[in-house]
Amino acid sequence: MRILLHICCSPCLCGPLNLFHREGIDVEGFFYNPNIHLFVEFRRRLKSVKVLAEREKLPLICDEEYGLKEFLRSVNDNHPERCESCYKMRLVRTAREAKDRGYDAFSTTLLASPSQQHDILRNVGKTVANDTGIEWYYRDMRKEYESGMKQAKQISLYRQQYCGCLWSEYERYRETNIHAYRGGSEL
Repeated sequence: MRILLHICCSPCLCGPLNLFHREGIDVEGFFYNPNIHLFVEFRRRLKSVKVLAEREKLPLICDEEYGLKEFLRSVNDNHPERCESCYKMRLVRTAREAKDRGYDAFSTTLLASPSQQHDILRNVGKTVANDTGIEWYYRDMRKEYESGMKQAKQISLYRQQYCGCLWSEYERYRETNIHAYRGGSEL
């Protein structure tokens, strides 16, 4: 089976990639994340994915466009379904790319993250598969998360502190004083 694997970030790629290699599954990567903001954060994650892909000799397709406008149109506001809209946007694009390039199935590294809403993610994947006519490879890979994070740390990959979107960044830092003041004349 040949799978096109949507990649959210390099740390979440480590565990699933090791799992697929152990099981002899042919996987190639696809980085498409218009949800990641700020711009510098997007660039950090993209660079880190490229570094890991080169290290692991993982064939990689990257959409390097910063998708702020597309993402904001898709999620429309801080509504309760924003994660579902974000999953759908990324999985539709991955499924279409997989179908156009002749893959057998598509999947995502989001399935390795304990921070993601797996029931919603699984259902969105099924819907996208039905709509696009390409198989959705669902597998709960959260057991691979810890080993993936450990590997990412060992090889000095960039490890972000929030999911990627503006709202997740706000939720991550709203109760903290992180970076509120750096001292000196800088603000």
